[in-house]
Amino acid sequence: MAQLQLNGVIQRYGKHTIVDGVNFSLEAGQIACLLGPSGCGKTTLLRCIAGFEDIAGGEILLHGQVVSRAGQRVAPEKRRIGMVFQDYALFPHLTIEQNVAFGLGRKPTEDVHLRVRQLLATVGLSGQGDKYPHELSGGQQQRVALARALAPRPELILLDEPFSNLDVGLRERLSVEVREILKREGSTAIMVTHDQHEAFAMADEIGIMYEGRIQQWDVPYNLYHRPANRFVADFIGQGVLVAGTVGDNNSVRMELGTLISDTPVECSESCSACDNGCRVDILLRPDDIVHDDHSPVQAEVLHKAFRGADILYTLRLASGTEVLSLVPSHHNHALGEKIGIRLDADHVIAFKKHEECDDPACEIKLEQQAAKPITWLAEDRAR
Repeated sequence: MAQLQLNGVIQRYGKHTIVDGVNFSLEAGQIACLLGPSGCGKTTLLRCIAGFEDIAGGEILLHGQVVSRAGQRVAPEKRRIGMVFQDYALFPHLTIEQNVAFGLGRKPTEDVHLRVRQLLATVGLSGQGDKYPHELSGGQQQRVALARALAPRPELILLDEPFSNLDVGLRERLSVEVREILKREGSTAIMVTHDQHEAFAMADEIGIMYEGRIQQWDVPYNLYHRPANRFVADFIGQGVLVAGTVGDNNSVRMELGTLISDTPVECSESCSACDNGCRVDILLRPDDIVHDDHSPVQAEVLHKAFRGADILYTLRLASGTEVLSLVPSHHNHALGEKIGIRLDADHVIAFKKHEECDDPACEIKLEQQAAKPITWLAEDRAR
């Protein structure tokens, strides 16, 4: 039985629908993330799960028991849910130990003291219990907030943009540390963020939200390499859509060459069959395009972003189409220089041209197996 289950959850403010029919479930010990742009409904959904807001439709279940449906809501304090807020929400007049012990009863016992000491050790704050929140750094305060949420051994931990007040370096490091802490405690957790790097570092599964709906619920690898629609493809990672045309024998021809798939090019049910001549947009990631001095395909360097071990190049093809390529930084090319590039992709996602299919769910998935890389037609090699 799922620890948390959402069935068609809807939430409205007046006539404006914020959460629109969300479905997902979470097993015990899993860490999930709701990821999306500002205003997509992710924080509202988290507040509904916590019990802070009523829902207009659907239902929310914890361990198979309904805790929210239209006209019915179990109070937050009766849901056994721990909450970690964006601003930490620590009590400034209480010591660190007293903050962590806050949810464990008014009369501290030896068991309470033991639990608090264990949690402070778990979050790397042993010996800091007598200090006050203002005496700690932002990252340390966030660890205290997490320890306080874990103290009563809740069935579910909710984290609302927990690292947004921290600098980038600390944010990335702390997200990894918090994941390790949650896994050691065996906690089930959901985090809300608009930062995909945090989501990838923290979560086992991620739900991409847009306009109140889950666009795709999947593991990070699939979100990047097998996006369900154009929004996910654009939101996750970096990439460009390059025009192509479907040909014979599971092929797709584009300016960079011709891709041959081991499986037929398939359209979704909302569109007609993808026949020869069908125009598509092919998603190419920076790691799909490799620098190759011997390639006949040349591209002009428009921009470059040095990233230490790599340089992210923005390249212009002969047609004017721009693509991205991630190249080892010892290949340091000047702006305006032309370099050779070739495709090296295991998974390619293509979508029908908008003018041919207005349905945003209409896409073509051309998935290459890792053991069988994309091949080039002989006529393309000869160019």
